[in-house]
Amino acid sequence: MRPFSFLVWPTISGIMAAILILTFVPDLFSPQVKTVEIRQTQQSHNSAPLSGPYSYADAVEHAASSVVNIYTRTVVKKKSNELYNDPNFRKYYDAENRRRERIQSSLGSGVILSADGYIATNNHVISGADSIIVALKDGREALADVVGVDPDTDLAVLKINLPDLPSITMASSANLRVGDVSLAIGNPFGVGQTVTMGIISATGRNQLGLNTYEDFIQTDAAINPGNSGGALINAEGNLIGINTAIFSRSGGSQGIGFAIPSDQAQQVMQDLIKHGRVIRGWIGVEVQEMTKELAESFGLQHTRGLIVAGIFRNGPAHQGGLLPGDIMVEIGGQKIVNSYKSMNNVARMPPGTKLPIRVWRNGEFHDLEISVAERPASNAG
Repeated sequence: MRPFSFLVWPTISGIMAAILILTFVPDLFSPQVKTVEIRQTQQSHNSAPLSGPYSYADAVEHAASSVVNIYTRTVVKKKSNELYNDPNFRKYYDAENRRRERIQSSLGSGVILSADGYIATNNHVISGADSIIVALKDGREALADVVGVDPDTDLAVLKINLPDLPSITMASSANLRVGDVSLAIGNPFGVGQTVTMGIISATGRNQLGLNTYEDFIQTDAAINPGNSGGALINAEGNLIGINTAIFSRSGGSQGIGFAIPSDQAQQVMQDLIKHGRVIRGWIGVEVQEMTKELAESFGLQHTRGLIVAGIFRNGPAHQGGLLPGDIMVEIGGQKIVNSYKSMNNVARMPPGTKLPIRVWRNGEFHDLEISVAERPASNAG
């Protein structure tokens, strides 16, 4: 044992040190555990629990009487026999020609926007109709006249002459938030006035290929055929949109419906009543979206811009000095976001507005001023 006696005290010292470490620093040799910080709300015992209305009956009652059913009749003529053009044979074909006429009926919805009888609906609801009948919730009916239509937004304004008409109250669609409650009122499948509920799923939906000017409210409130032209209201019963379309593989509601915002509907209605048409700004250009590859080829450091692909001869852009191949990077002092938003902003400008435009041309920025004109009905620039 003597040869190993020199190891005794170091061994005892090591054991004592280990005991002390394990006693006073127990976590030193424990495996490292990663902790994740999770945010948790602090709820006071005095705070009331979150709650919403248990009924939207008051909102519906406030708006429902202003939502109407629209029935249209269209006389469809089949192709007649060529002998009918001969007077000697025409008398034999009078009865047959009458049989060749058939009545095509369709249905939709509308919203009374003013007490003097102006009604907003979709253009596709009344397009081509020979007669339009409006049925109110109180049982009254009236023939409607078409005040004006705007196919670019799929809106139309009708006029009926009845006393004591209920009109809906409007709320600005600019204040809508995703998650807000929304209720759709209309006449789906002709079963009668129906109310469905959902939320605002999205705002500012565009580039869907439905209309020329798109700024849709998306909702999951059930919208079905017959709901077109009806009201989309908020939880207070105020109009926030005109129901217009759905995305569906079955033809019925699948939770993706679209409504025209109330702000846009009001502007279109006022133009149609006052002018018989919608007045929109126009500068006469065809544009192409900028891509990363195109930006690099033009020597630009960013992809925010619109390439001028075409210019209408003697149009505002042509007279203002804009050239094909120019890249518009700012319109009206606002940086370009995309072609849809930029052209929509131009469309909202009254004719005669002096519009500053900054372009990138041959490696340099140039500032131009273009006088906005009224958009021709047949052009989309």
